[in-house]
Amino acid sequence: SGRSSCRANSARAMKLAYWMYSGPAHIGTLRIASSFQNVHAIMHAPLGDDYFNVLRSMLERERDFTPVTASIVDRHVLAEGSKSKVVEGITRKAAEDLPDLILLTPTCTSSILQEDLESFVENASRNSGMSDVILADVNHYRVNEMQAADRTLEQIVRFYVDKATKEEGYKPKKTKRPSANIIGPTTLGFHHHHDARELKRMLGEMGIDVNMVTPEGGRVTELKHLTDAWFNIVPYRETGLMAAKYLERQFDMPFTDTVPMGILGTNDWITSIQAIVNEQAKALAPEGEEVLIVDFDDYSKRQTLHVSQAAWFSRSVDCQNLTGKRAVVFGDATHAAMMTRILSREMCIRVVCAGTYARHESDWFREQVQNHCDEILITDDNTQVADMIARLEPAAIFGTQMERHVGKRLDTPCGVISSPVHIQNFPLGFRPFFGYEGANQISDLVYNSFALGMEDHLLEIFGGHDTKEVITKELSSADDLIWLDSGIEELGNIPGFVRGKVKRNVEKFARHFNIHEISAEVMWKAKEKAGKF
Repeated sequence: SGRSSCRANSARAMKLAYWMYSGPAHIGTLRIASSFQNVHAIMHAPLGDDYFNVLRSMLERERDFTPVTASIVDRHVLAEGSKSKVVEGITRKAAEDLPDLILLTPTCTSSILQEDLESFVENASRNSGMSDVILADVNHYRVNEMQAADRTLEQIVRFYVDKATKEEGYKPKKTKRPSANIIGPTTLGFHHHHDARELKRMLGEMGIDVNMVTPEGGRVTELKHLTDAWFNIVPYRETGLMAAKYLERQFDMPFTDTVPMGILGTNDWITSIQAIVNEQAKALAPEGEEVLIVDFDDYSKRQTLHVSQAAWFSRSVDCQNLTGKRAVVFGDATHAAMMTRILSREMCIRVVCAGTYARHESDWFREQVQNHCDEILITDDNTQVADMIARLEPAAIFGTQMERHVGKRLDTPCGVISSPVHIQNFPLGFRPFFGYEGANQISDLVYNSFALGMEDHLLEIFGGHDTKEVITKELSSADDLIWLDSGIEELGNIPGFVRGKVKRNVEKFARHFNIHEISAEVMWKAKEKAGKF
């Protein structure tokens, strides 16, 4: 019984040591591999690194099994080496599933063995039949999930385009009508399926054909046809930029990386496409043939005024009531930057801090948000983000699920706008963040995030659930403050929607004056000192 008690006490004391915004490199590689059709990934890893299958099956709600196999590094491998095991696993999968491509990737842990995986791939390729076999060209010690995904996609695109053009003699055949590739949507991406659907709808209405969407739902054997399009669209900074730059260098294919998020962002995106289409029309037109110039201004105006409700909402009384409200924005580079611009430019909401955990995109991020926020925070340390939010005391947070947890502790509403995410961020209904319909969704998210801050107060007024006991429990991470019964009773008399803020202000006052016990009298002294709570 003493041993059980020890275990129980240890379990109660155990805390999460570190929260990561972006996963390890092999997760990015596996996201790309499992986004394609008929591609199988083999992960050379110890037990514990093989959670990707469960993660994808749960979040994406896929009906098919995730096409990832783990080649487990166990004690036998450590003693004898893993060459025969890996080669056998590759040849077996090639014979069983007949995939177009088998992608081998180690993890950070298995990379410690420093095995010659390139030679494993060469040996396996001789017996893989019609399946291509490549090793993910990623430094697992130096890059994170986002960078690995971008690098792996570029590697696969390069492999198949080079193979077709240099070995098979394929020559690009430009489409007669304006056409585009959408490069970047992946499995486990934040609303990527919905975004791709909205972008395809808009491109169709503008008379632009979608040549390919990659990697999500695409076939690697068709990647050579990427070069048939007039231009490429890279909606996410995190994935697709390297592939687009490769196609630009090798085939003079222009691309737009303007992010179509928010009304103004979407209009900017359409303007960039208009410029590329007219430029390509002149370059591709046969000599002597009349060049048709497109003008999408009327389309943008019609969508803004009559299709999207976001522009109308920004001028409504409901949105005007949000003018000057303080918000914090944090997430990946793409969504955090554009959300900051939307709040600032379209809704007149004051962004007191905008931040991203994508440190490799820090220069681009700063350029996008520098005139639209008070502070900029570049960090992948969740504790710094939490401290910043507690210090600034915003009326609402727009961030990841990690900021949502911080908001719960501080009694501050949070709208999720970026990965990392939970299963509720993979909705079954149509909820894009891009385009004009995406602008509607964002407007709803912003308004509801601010409005729901009144929920507890209204429920108390109209006899709903009593939130006082829950909210007045200790939220501070410090152990030096003790709330006495009179202080808790006085705090319970304050409306719920401001109670958390009052509590934090009183605790600041107490720490400043070295007061360790907070009573009702201390609360009134804090009020007198500040002039208000």
